[in-house]
This record gives sequence, structure tokens and C-alpha cells, in this order.
Amino acid sequence: MLVVKADGAKTRQKWCELLSEMRPGLVAKPFDAPDLRAEEATYVLTWEPDPGWLASLPNLRAIFSLGAGVDHITRDPSWPRAVPLVRMGGEEVGQRMGEYIAWACLTLLRNGRDFAVAQSEKRWTYKVGDDTARDLTVGIMGLGALGAAAVPMLRGLGYRVAGWSRSRKEVEEAESFAGEAELDAFLARSNVLVCLLPATVETAGIVNAGLLAKLPPGAGFVNAARGAHVVMPDLVAAIESGQVSGAVLDVFDPEPLPVDSPLWSHPKITITPHVASVARRRARARYVADAIEAFEAGGTLPNLYDPVRGY
Repeated sequence: MLVVKADGAKTRQKWCELLSEMRPGLVAKPFDAPDLRAEEATYVLTWEPDPGWLASLPNLRAIFSLGAGVDHITRDPSWPRAVPLVRMGGEEVGQRMGEYIAWACLTLLRNGRDFAVAQSEKRWTYKVGDDTARDLTVGIMGLGALGAAAVPMLRGLGYRVAGWSRSRKEVEEAESFAGEAELDAFLARSNVLVCLLPATVETAGIVNAGLLAKLPPGAGFVNAARGAHVVMPDLVAAIESGQVSGAVLDVFDPEPLPVDSPLWSHPKITITPHVASVARRRARARYVADAIEAFEAGGTLPNLYDPVRGY
């Protein structure tokens, strides 16, 4: 049995209907179904489970995250580490992230925030930048599956692309950098820095004053990973000084972004509400149904979280 924990009773029911439709024979129930017994749950599809809930399910074979991130699960000290934890994936998740990164880079390139502010004030502001995409390199910090999906889209627009990860990645048409020793060289050529790093102890606060100072003057910044990666006062200071020309931010700490945050009205910051890689429900349900079917047939689960590495 697959148990679904998502916000809203209607939403949970829709997930259950889709999953049962895609894999006949799979019983899917909302986590709050009155007839659900803990020992029946063999799979879970969840977002922000209550602390201790996963540990109370004795027969779990796998946990599926409703999103690409899993920190909403692993922050529970009691989550069962012996149970495979699957990050949301699939072709559409990568497509959505690639679209978002391409849009964010173009927003920075073509003065999208300036025009949005001018429109809100009914000002006819003529502004054309000196660069085209062909003049710039996008540096993707955290070149995993989602970052790799963005590479052909960025290359299609004319951008050069570089990627940096803890271990070297081989992605066609992207220059690869790896490890601490190569981070400075990667930053030095990143006219737009995109953060797609996993949320780990090591990556918390990694985008700080020291890192931003190593970018080319006037670089842009995009964060579609986690809000905790960025020391926000340092980013704002870098924007105010001109070291960073502007930012597109999809993630924050905390979320939702408080209504009194000065980021909302900052003239150089574009804000989106954590939507960068959200695939349609049907695509995500298909990913989960196919993963369970393959696993039941003796295959391996995709996109597994490694508790040792932290991603």
C-alpha cells in the first residue's frame, strides 16, 4: 500500500486516484484515512511529514518525496535511515528546472526587473544592455541531473556553460570544475552564478561575501536550490555595491518569504515562490508509479538520497 501525505484532503485524494490509475493493483490511501493501519504502509509519498510519523510505519520499503528536495523529511531526527528515500525526478522535473534557469538568466540579461518596476510605475524606460548571451558564461554550482537539464537550453540561447560539483561531472557542452581546489577558477568565469547545490551542513551559507567577491564584477545570481545556501545580508550588500548586478530568487529561509521582508521591493531582485522545478501532478505520479513497479520487479529505485553524503 502507498500512503500519501500532502496538504489538503482533495489534493491527497487526487494523488491516490492518479496513482491507482497508473498502476492498477496499487492501493493508495491518504495518510488520514480512518481505516488505515500503520503496518499496511509499504510505500509513502510525502511532503513535510510530522516528526516521528515515518518511524511509526514498521513495514516501509521506500519513501518518496513530493519534491526534488528531501530536507523536509531528513530534518526529522527519527526518520528511518535504513529505508530508501527517493527524491522526485523524471524528465518533466528537469524540463521545468531548465526552463526556469533559462528564464532567470534572460531576466537578468534583458533587464526584466527594471522593466517590471517601470511598468508598475507607468514609466517608459528605454534600456538595452551591452552584452548578449553569447558574451556570457553561466556557472551552475551543483551540476547534477537538474543542472544538466539546463545546459542544452542555455547553450541554445548562446551562453557558455560551466559547472562545479564536489565530484567531477561529465556533461556535454559544459566545462567541468570539481572540488575546493577548482572553485575559484569556476567563480572567476561565472557571469551568472546559478545555485543548485544540495542542502547539506557543508553547503549552508556557502553563498556569502567571500564567494560573491570572487565573481566577475556585475555578475548575476540565481538561487533555485535552498534559501539556507545564501547569507542574504551579504547578497544584498553585494548588489548594493554593484559587485552583483541583480538576482533571481526562488527559495528563501524561511518560507513563505515574510510579508515585511525588504526583498519584496528591492529593485534588483526578482522573487518567485519556490516553483522552479515543480512538475505537473500527473508527471510526478507517473514517476512514482513507474519506480514502484520497477522496484517490485526486482529493479533499483531511482534518484536515491545518500544519508552519508547528505544528498
